[in-house]
Amino acid sequence: MASSFYHPDHSTSSAQEDVSNHQQTTYNNHPSLPATWSIPRPSTVTSAMSGLLRRFATDPPPNSPHASKPYSNLEGRIYTPPHRTASPFQPPPLYPVILTGYNESTPETARLLSRALAEEIRLLVPPRLQLCEDWRLVYSLEEHGVSLGTLYKRCEDLRGLRNGYVLVVRDGEGGLFGAYLTDVPRPSAHYYGTGECFLWKASILDVKAMMKVENLPPPPSADTTHLESRITTIASSTSPSSSSSTLAPPQIGTGASTPERIRFKAFPYSGVNDYMMLCDQSFLSVGGGDGHYGLWLDDNFEKGISSACLTFGNEPLTEKGEKFSILGVELWSIGNVTS
Repeated sequence: MASSFYHPDHSTSSAQEDVSNHQQTTYNNHPSLPATWSIPRPSTVTSAMSGLLRRFATDPPPNSPHASKPYSNLEGRIYTPPHRTASPFQPPPLYPVILTGYNESTPETARLLSRALAEEIRLLVPPRLQLCEDWRLVYSLEEHGVSLGTLYKRCEDLRGLRNGYVLVVRDGEGGLFGAYLTDVPRPSAHYYGTGECFLWKASILDVKAMMKVENLPPPPSADTTHLESRITTIASSTSPSSSSSTLAPPQIGTGASTPERIRFKAFPYSGVNDYMMLCDQSFLSVGGGDGHYGLWLDDNFEKGISSACLTFGNEPLTEKGEKFSILGVELWSIGNVTS
């Protein structure tokens, strides 16, 4: 009688095993499937799904306060550098620039580079060359003649040195401008130089023109609360000593006792192109792009051109137009001295 009872669980399990065996035999005998491939058993899939469900059901969400914090077990073991104070030893101040190379017979009016202007340029040269206080004259139009070939010849002994070079030009209008060069000028079929090159322009402020500005009214930001009267127009040109106004600044001295006042502007490398220096027997140029040169000089040092160029993103270095006549040219070397 016991054998006649119906056991649904046992019969169902046997039926599932028969179906699984039949499917396995069918797929194994299929000609388009590899012999090593086998269909996963339902028990394997069921265990994988149940594992995922248990994980999603037990893991807290990321924003939950019970979620584990990363590196929580490293508290107290994170390296903390010791407190360090600034060193009391500061680098020594730079010595003043010394300009050497001028002939004693060269008049002061023919010398283009002054110490004040050299100090302005010095602030923008590479730090390793800022420590060099001796600047040596390589070429001067006043002393060595009007020829680009002469400049190239006097630069031959400087090739291979890690020096810096300052090109100074004076135009017919009295403007003073030039360039800092990382390589010695030499004829080449290709552009050369590094991104340390830059163009610059400078103007010497006239002391007389500065004295005319004495009677200007104070700027809008000035405190005029305790002034007896407020000046809103430019006063007439009267002597500072005869005026009783408290707005007049101290009188500016004249002559050699007045320090040289320079308005300096530099144009560093923009990174747009690498057209730093291009020199030939017939010209010397610095900067370029789209057919424009930042600074271009002919072989006789008579005519020059300065345009806005992509290399330095500069404005024309001359005050009036792009073309100019040349009155003076100098090239200075910063760094090692040839043997």
